[in-house]
Amino acid sequence: MATIRIQREDFDAAAEAAALTRGRKDVGAVVTFVGLCRDEGGKLEALELEHYPGMAEEEIARVATEAEQRWPLQGVTAIHRYGKIAPGENIVLVVTTSSHRAAAFEAAEFLMDYLKTRAPFWKKEHNIDGTSGEWVEAKDADDRAAERWS
Repeated sequence: MATIRIQREDFDAAAEAAALTRGRKDVGAVVTFVGLCRDEGGKLEALELEHYPGMAEEEIARVATEAEQRWPLQGVTAIHRYGKIAPGENIVLVVTTSSHRAAAFEAAEFLMDYLKTRAPFWKKEHNIDGTSGEWVEAKDADDRAAERWS
């Protein structure tokens, strides 16, 4: 069963990966992806992320279950932060474990493609000059990447 958390506080990627493998001798691959906040060429002060509590966890859990049905996984953790996140700080963590690397890599990509395009989060840029940008939409490249899983 997947571990899904949406939280304001930071996470420790190494500790989360270790928790999925501790005491396991059947795990042959661990894929860890950490998404960080970029500074967008030096203009961004923070990225603000909002979500619907309960709904976001339920949707991410649904997609994690789909990943577990598609690939022979032994563990999945997905953590997504909300609130104002400064450049260089962690935003999202996906950890997948399997006996073999292909399944772990593909499942992690599947989960991240979902999180980038369809997860119920809203992102707004806050610029260094004091202005706020528009709510950020998924990029076309992210949408195209997600299409391969349909």
